[in-house]
Amino acid sequence: MMSTSVTIFLAVLCSLLLGPPYCNGSNILVAPVDASHWINMKIILEELHSRGHEITVLHSAKSWYIPSNSTIYTSIYVPTLEDETDRSFYNEMLKDVMSYRGYPTFIRTFYQQRLITSMLEKGHEILARSAARILEDNVFMKNLQDSKFDLMLTDPGLTLGVILGGYLKLPMVFNVRWINNGEGHQTIAPSPVSYVPVPGSELHDQMDFPDRIKNMLHYLYSVYEHYFIINPAYSELFQKHFPSGTDLVSLELSADIWLFRADFVFEFPRPTMPNVVYIGGFQCKEAEPLPDDLEEFMQSSGEHGVVIMSIGTVVSALPSDITEAIAAAFAELPQKVIWRFESEKPSSLGNNTRLVKWFPQKDFLGHPKTRLFIAHGGTNGMYEAIYHGVPVLGLPLLFDQFDNLLRLKVRGAARVYVIRNKGAAHLKSAGFNLPWYSYFCLDVAAFLLAITGTFIMGSVFVCRFLCCRKSNKKIKAE
Repeated sequence: MMSTSVTIFLAVLCSLLLGPPYCNGSNILVAPVDASHWINMKIILEELHSRGHEITVLHSAKSWYIPSNSTIYTSIYVPTLEDETDRSFYNEMLKDVMSYRGYPTFIRTFYQQRLITSMLEKGHEILARSAARILEDNVFMKNLQDSKFDLMLTDPGLTLGVILGGYLKLPMVFNVRWINNGEGHQTIAPSPVSYVPVPGSELHDQMDFPDRIKNMLHYLYSVYEHYFIINPAYSELFQKHFPSGTDLVSLELSADIWLFRADFVFEFPRPTMPNVVYIGGFQCKEAEPLPDDLEEFMQSSGEHGVVIMSIGTVVSALPSDITEAIAAAFAELPQKVIWRFESEKPSSLGNNTRLVKWFPQKDFLGHPKTRLFIAHGGTNGMYEAIYHGVPVLGLPLLFDQFDNLLRLKVRGAARVYVIRNKGAAHLKSAGFNLPWYSYFCLDVAAFLLAITGTFIMGSVFVCRFLCCRKSNKKIKAE
């Protein structure tokens, strides 16, 4: 599965960039997203560099993971989200999310989405200001135009590359999974609400009637979020620098190729479009030997093996009471534990647990002594666990992590051979099994209309009752 994805990805990207075999390398402008997204982009850039392309990367001088000095690309500093974002912000946000996890299942996702909306509102205001500063810098923009770039390669999780690509009228290739306010499929492909779960809803594709009501409400909320929270942040920029009617969606849909960091071994079956190329797991590789000290630790685990734990690159630390509880639980395990950990050492830490600030995740996952991966549910880690066949114990914290771990739980995403699994039901759309009125959500619409109608009729009745009482009192007084 992974090798096929890589082959398709390279074929499409190279056909777009290389053209005829006698042409020179292209001049590519790149606007990446920091943190774990950079892992994927870096692999693409290394491949493009090896094929003779010239690469220029736009990023913040305060980037968390994107190096300023590189042998494969030229850096240009621009104002970005990282200039005004403190990583500790996500640690504080995590506390709110964890408090919401105790709410009833039906409503907790709406509380979490409201928290995301607050973050998006502030984030898109920063992104719009950054883009405006760049577009209004005449010297900088002239330099970009004079550089005669052939292509914009961008991760549309942040909007700078989309806006610059549209302004410079460059062909665009997206390295994408998340976009604006949700998963990229929601923007580019038809997404029937009857069986395609809305990002953040924590639903799967086998939805009963209450699930479909919840999914519809999440969809309506996402529409509100896009048109009343996100778009207004860019209205002045688009009015000043773009043709009338331009908005984020129109710019995004103008992209030529969507290199989509997903695969249907993991995703639920759903409609897609012909310019979407699925590359989920393309960063996965065979494990390489560990450094001597780590290899010695792994071998010392004996027959019990090793548990590895990582909560990703965005959240640097869990609340202290939780880390103490986790450390105490680890101390009781027969396995040894490698824990990627950046905060103060827990007092309950056992002798079997080793704390490290960083570890080569893919090399640990591919090690024969690894027994379990305790993970936050980031996309990269999930595909690497599938690739190496390591069981996952999920500890979702933010964003898409809840949905990712749900997919792994519901789908059994490692199932890829038809004969062994007595068919390929996991690749068939859930829409085939829905009655027509459910497929088109007519039952949900009828329910919501009934609720709305009842509310309106009740309000009218109350108003008429109050008015009649006032009228009767007035008549009696006269």
